Amino acid sequence: MDNDPGPDNPIRRAVQWAITPPQSYAVYLVALILVFTLSFYAGTQKPKHAPAPAPAAAPSAPRN
Repeated sequence: MDNDPGPDNPIRRAVQWAITPPQSYAVYLVALILVFTLSFYAGTQKPKHAPAPAPAAAPSAPRN
């Protein structure tokens, strides 16, 4: 019986390609830039505010 694993998975081939030394530096820089741009974009968004609740009645002194 042959121990041929069959055709490689495309994801596995991409990971093998990405972890070799020249490409790994580029993959690291691209990931770093992606994280920076996404966090910058998220920081520039205005938060959605919920409608303000109705003002509560001011407490008053008890009446006799």
